[in-house]
Amino acid sequence: MITPLPHEKGFHVSWDQIHRDARALAWRLDKRGPGADGAWKAVVAITRGGMAPAMIIARELDIRLVDTISVKSYNHQDQADPEVLNRPDAAMMGDGTGVLVIDDLVDSGKTLEVVRALYPKAHFATVYAKPKGEPMVDTFITGVSQDTWIFFPWDMALQYVEPYRGTSG
Repeated sequence: MITPLPHEKGFHVSWDQIHRDARALAWRLDKRGPGADGAWKAVVAITRGGMAPAMIIARELDIRLVDTISVKSYNHQDQADPEVLNRPDAAMMGDGTGVLVIDDLVDSGKTLEVVRALYPKAHFATVYAKPKGEPMVDTFITGVSQDTWIFFPWDMALQYVEPYRGTSG
């Protein structure tokens, strides 16, 4: 059996694409908060991947209260048990009511499971979702297969790549 190279089952996301998809997520979340006017009281980004989408969503929905929760669940491309490194203000968070918790991707769902246990009434939204993690997220924009690796723009650099068939000459 031939093992595919990482880029062969990869989904490459540009800065423009993450911006468009995060705006689409904001539109989907607009007026769905628990407030009388459907407003959300705060956005909490799961660092580090959730920071860019959370910033875009906070801007689009005019949410001024933005915080982060730091959860370490990967060592490079190896998934590990999630560990909460830092939490947002406890008084602001409460049980999570009215708070949008944003991440770039739900993969296995383990990170969101840990955060959901802390804030069970928060609304969890991701830009991308894999099937194993979908039950842990309330709203997402794009589903991808479980075996797809998403290459986010903050993880990549532009560089020359040898042609598939090598060089001629």
